[in-house]
Amino acid sequence: MATYDFLFDGLGLRNWCGNSGDAGGGMTSMADLLAKTSGKAAVETPWETPFPSMDELHQACTSFPQSRALTSGLESGFMSIKDSLKVVVDPLTQPLSWALNEALWVMQAVPWFIMIPLLMLISWAVSQSVKLAGLVALCFGFLAFVDYYDYTMQTLAIIFVCAVICVLLGVPIGIAMSRSDRLQRGMIPVLDMLQTLPPFVYLIPLIFLFSVTEPKLYGIAIILYAIVPVIRLTDLGIRLVDPDVTEAADAFGMTKTQKLFNVEIPLALPNIMAGVNQTIMMSLAMVVIASLVSAPGLGVLVLRGIRSLELGVGLLAGLGIVLLAIILDRVTKAALARINVSQSR
Repeated sequence: MATYDFLFDGLGLRNWCGNSGDAGGGMTSMADLLAKTSGKAAVETPWETPFPSMDELHQACTSFPQSRALTSGLESGFMSIKDSLKVVVDPLTQPLSWALNEALWVMQAVPWFIMIPLLMLISWAVSQSVKLAGLVALCFGFLAFVDYYDYTMQTLAIIFVCAVICVLLGVPIGIAMSRSDRLQRGMIPVLDMLQTLPPFVYLIPLIFLFSVTEPKLYGIAIILYAIVPVIRLTDLGIRLVDPDVTEAADAFGMTKTQKLFNVEIPLALPNIMAGVNQTIMMSLAMVVIASLVSAPGLGVLVLRGIRSLELGVGLLAGLGIVLLAIILDRVTKAALARINVSQSR
């Protein structure tokens, strides 16, 4: 006898269930089988009472769906709309594939003796720090010395494209959220879901929509995972602008657009740059996971170390990711420090 037979009997649903209370509903449990062979009734103490889950209720009533029916239904529902969804999403995301392909080609086509000095020059222009430029040269020189230069450039290209798209999309969304409390209340649950959803889950529906050979498969996953900080901190930064300053701008007759670009965004820039920093870091973390779906770069070497149990390859690739993260973090923080200094003057 199943635990929850009494529930369906009490509700008068036994005929709908299609099984008698004595049958116990569906599969016989191991406890019932042991009880039958020993000639004793299966005794279940209140302490051992199972939660009335779908599978437990199915044992008492075979017409009640099992949990696998729910998961199968979700899969069938997604597969039924997959083709229609792909018709809409595929053209919209195709530029992402083109951008990733071009960035990967450029980063690998430019010789190292041009690319490394160029990266040093960019880091110096952003930070005005010779030490940081030297750190960039040292890290990329080390990665090139151990033959990981091409993998590093691939990772850097993916991060560059995805981070730029995150900023282009995230900053306007953050500005719109700061303008509307209703939009903010609607967006916060979505952002919470994107921020707490396990990274691997982003890949599951995308694998069904796109081929693993398409760069937009991992590009979309990286953008969805990394866009949250720049949206949140843009919204926060603009909301933290001193009301007295905005009132002064209104008194000078500024339009909303002038006030946004000349007052609010400059004052919110430290928060926006902090969001960009976090977005870049999250992009780097997701690039490694995206190697499972053919994303090139250092993540491929980490995956190779796991699959083939090549300890040295995995550790060295991990070290390369750490060095790249240090460089990107130092450069963005140096840019943020310069913004803070210029605003304090």
